[in-house]
Amino acid sequence: MTASSPLSSSAPTRVVGTDGLELRKPHEMIVMVPRSARVTLTARRIYTVLLQVSQARLTAMASMPLADFMFEAPLAAVLRTTGSDGADRTAAKRYLGEMRSLEVDWESTAPGDGVKWRGFSMLSEVALEVRRGETWVSWSFPPSIMTALREPSRWARIELDVLARLSTYAAIALYEICVRYRDNPGGVTSRKPVGWWTDALSNLPGGDRREWRKFKNERVKEAVAEINQETDLEIELIEHRQGRVVDEVQFAVRRRARSPFATSADKPVDANLVLRAETLGIREIKLDGLIKEFGDDRVREQLDALERRAANNSLRAVDNAYSYLRSLLRNEREAPAPADVDEEPDLESPPAQAAAEAVASSGAAAATTAVTIATPSATPTPPVDSAGERIRTMRREIEALPQAQRQVWVDRALQALAAKGLLTAIVSRRAAQGDVMHGLLGSMVVQTYAAATYGADWNTA
Repeated sequence: MTASSPLSSSAPTRVVGTDGLELRKPHEMIVMVPRSARVTLTARRIYTVLLQVSQARLTAMASMPLADFMFEAPLAAVLRTTGSDGADRTAAKRYLGEMRSLEVDWESTAPGDGVKWRGFSMLSEVALEVRRGETWVSWSFPPSIMTALREPSRWARIELDVLARLSTYAAIALYEICVRYRDNPGGVTSRKPVGWWTDALSNLPGGDRREWRKFKNERVKEAVAEINQETDLEIELIEHRQGRVVDEVQFAVRRRARSPFATSADKPVDANLVLRAETLGIREIKLDGLIKEFGDDRVREQLDALERRAANNSLRAVDNAYSYLRSLLRNEREAPAPADVDEEPDLESPPAQAAAEAVASSGAAAATTAVTIATPSATPTPPVDSAGERIRTMRREIEALPQAQRQVWVDRALQALAAKGLLTAIVSRRAAQGDVMHGLLGSMVVQTYAAATYGADWNTA
């Protein structure tokens, strides 16, 4: 997770649904100062997960959604993404409700930037509902935050697995400030008055007004030690004095090798992975078992293959998505194995071939779907040389289409999903909100458009 500079970064970043759990936190949101009430450690962790899930969804959308757009995720998955074991569920519900009325000031760490947004509510709207026995949370942000999340001009790369290992509010707040400077050639944060730091690192409205010496001994030293122990940063407090009084503070920041405590077992659960699986009809409890057995990176990779397979109109529908996904994982790079007798995995081809089939034959996805948009008389070939890059090229082409023309392909994709019995309430709701390039629906849109425009073999070598 690197970029040329945290002060002006345009390099690709890892987001949920690709390689890992990372939030590109806009610089204007680095410092959060509570105004109306205390913000707890759990609440700040939950809020960071909501930002990350939302950013991943916004990145996958062709355009900015309408103002009433609501993001959603299972509450249990959100909590586990924070590193919680779920024991905080009751408290989390209370914190989520409070976030709608809890006001904060957002401030950049850059010299002279000052307060960016004053008195913003953390959430514009939040709702909790029970679906099939599971509590789901839906939320929305103020428009300014939505814009900053989707297209940050400058950002800090916040890794959620690191935040899950930090145990104090001050440590999380200080880490988010310092991580912005880990690639800075100067190697130091901005120099700020001690009052600025007590505000930035405190979870109390109005900040902590004790003298710097006490705040440092009770909050800062512990936060520095934990960051140095648990993260890829090594930071050092630098105090500047006016006579005998410390009046300004900054931190030296150096990158170092990741802590030996940061193992793959420490990684938080990917809430977006749970959302994608739910869309295919795979319950979170079953997905959790696969993640524990195979790891979320392998599950994410094979879930991509399953989405492409489910969107392929030339193949019979997958009756049991969980069994199919489990077969992909168990037979990855291995010889085919018999299916369990207590499952009905309706595989169209041997499990060991399923992942390759999902990519190699995905071009036929819309071969049987009628298309009314005029296509080129000569079938062009996408100018790319890998299956993954061809899919990304198709997504970019679709996103560049006028809204009315893109909607035709979305409608065709929805019809195809309905014909395969895959048009769930979740898919329909996201389509109505304009979230059409994500998950199973996004795969079907790509298949439909690409097969009609470039031919059934558009995604074969």
